[in-house]
Amino acid sequence: MYGFGGTVLRINLETGEIRRSPTPESFAREWLGARGFVAKTIYDEVPRNADPLGPENLFIVAPGVLTGSFAPCGSKLGFGCVSPLTNGHADSNMGGHLGPEIKYAGYDMIVLERISPKPVYLFIDDDAVELRPAEQYWGMGSLDLEARMKKDLGEDFQIATIGPAGENGVGFACITHDFGRQAGRCGVGAVMGSKRLKAIAVRGTKSLAVHDLPGLTKHTYDIIQRTKPHPNMEPWQKYGTALFVSWANEHGCFPSRNFQTTYHEGWEGISGEKLAEEVLVTHKACFGCWMNCGKYSRARIPGKPDTYLEGPEYETIALCGGSCGMTDIHHVAYANYLCDNLGLDTMSGGNVTGFAMECYERGIITKDDLEGHELRWGNIDDFEHFVGMIAARRGIGELFSHGTRAAAQKLGRGTIEFAEQAKGMEFSGYDTRWYSAQLLSYCTADIGAHHNRSWAITADIELGQDTPVGKAPVVIYLQHIRPLFDTWCCCRLFWGELDVTPEEHVDAVRHLTGWDITIEECMLTSERIWNLTRAHYLERNGGPGRKHDVAPLRQLEERIPTGPAEGRKVGTENFEYMLNDYYANRGWDAEGNPTREVLETLGLPRIADRLEKLGLLGKPIPGGIPKVRGQKLKPKAM
Repeated sequence: MYGFGGTVLRINLETGEIRRSPTPESFAREWLGARGFVAKTIYDEVPRNADPLGPENLFIVAPGVLTGSFAPCGSKLGFGCVSPLTNGHADSNMGGHLGPEIKYAGYDMIVLERISPKPVYLFIDDDAVELRPAEQYWGMGSLDLEARMKKDLGEDFQIATIGPAGENGVGFACITHDFGRQAGRCGVGAVMGSKRLKAIAVRGTKSLAVHDLPGLTKHTYDIIQRTKPHPNMEPWQKYGTALFVSWANEHGCFPSRNFQTTYHEGWEGISGEKLAEEVLVTHKACFGCWMNCGKYSRARIPGKPDTYLEGPEYETIALCGGSCGMTDIHHVAYANYLCDNLGLDTMSGGNVTGFAMECYERGIITKDDLEGHELRWGNIDDFEHFVGMIAARRGIGELFSHGTRAAAQKLGRGTIEFAEQAKGMEFSGYDTRWYSAQLLSYCTADIGAHHNRSWAITADIELGQDTPVGKAPVVIYLQHIRPLFDTWCCCRLFWGELDVTPEEHVDAVRHLTGWDITIEECMLTSERIWNLTRAHYLERNGGPGRKHDVAPLRQLEERIPTGPAEGRKVGTENFEYMLNDYYANRGWDAEGNPTREVLETLGLPRIADRLEKLGLLGKPIPGGIPKVRGQKLKPKAM
């Protein structure tokens, strides 16, 4: 089979048994890889009552069809499981170099089962696959461990690690690779830690069979030549995603002080320009990328050791910076380093800390809860102490270690109204009170609030920021096209910023695999995955679906107090309108449950039968389902 490693690897961590089987081409064509492989396998094999941190959950690592192929930025790698944060389907992906290395070792999916009786790491050197003792590494920080294992094994191994947060089961623990690339969302690091799997080290030296090598080479060369002079290339190379800080403040969507407002006083001190001036050491790129948006940096704070890290990217600046009230890029970079080494997702980690800071400001938590420390806006010492409590699940850190929703449910006193999350996962770095399509994107996403599922900020601007009309079909299209990149496993920035079209990515798949595949088939695959993960969520959490697509009250009814978006809010009535429109355009019933007609159109009749038995199948829609679900719109670059 062209384009794939050819083998699915299954490892029972409890017994040490290692099994190999050929990757079925029909499976690869139907699900494409990474997110698709994860969704299908988790749905089929994990019992619905399985504890996300228990032995019945699976932990899956899977490259996508374009990973390692030299197609534009084909670097990505998917991780998947049932999420301890949302109790639903979870997938999260990272760039770097590990994905291609796994493919070159010959593997398309690695399924890790059960729980090891003692700490181990997975060692792969082409056909040699071993579980090796990791007691000597247990307790180490993610970044520290990667450096140590490079010394122990050699620089030519690609390594993924977890930190103490993953070992301790923090609900938003991440997986780190290449000293700063993370699979950050959904708590995949906690599930890896629950397996007592501290790290994965891979060296792959095999070839990847290409159906049409001259065709793929020319295709990629032409894209490189066309995109090098693109006007967006230079600012992305210079600042990375941090260039977005100024734009987000000017457009009133930057979270400040736990999303209390959307314009951050002092944002200039944590901007992309300030990053380039003050902390940047050099630029970095993932495998097969010529944009090099990664920034390797040094944080210098008097009284603290100099620290080196990759970042901070926009999301980290927004959530560890703006949402925690910081105005110094060195402090944000240091916060980034702390989270990375502890193994905390900087998005949820920053969001949770900002939420806790507001709780402290309101007197809901006190110094007595914080071991005598405070938790003040913009204070890096307070930040450092608090995230340490979370990673260790020590004292009140235990309460916040399960995310803002879980913390608010225990704290009470109206805190749920300013917990910025959907389905239990914290918002990415965009306030939505002037961006209703983005709010709809967050609240209907299958894994909880995540901008990678649908980034609709500029779509809101194009369609009108003060109207809910016309937003739902566009959100559906974005929820199909953006996560499609997580099955191909190439960076979506080339689409969003450099105008490499989805059709060109499909051309790369054709050159690589020899399949007569089309963009329409790929979009159907993405829609199939979306409906499968929706069904999975309902089967684990009950119905109707509508009760889970809930927005925080702050985003609905609290008017923005300052900045360019002052006075704006979405409003409950407008949100309900969009939700109705969204369900109708998806072909789901008014309660947000998938209908048999949609599921059968997508080749999922067995899922329809299962939902029907559980009383979760949507009622037939008068007039039938829409022929096309979603409305194509490529959001403009900023």
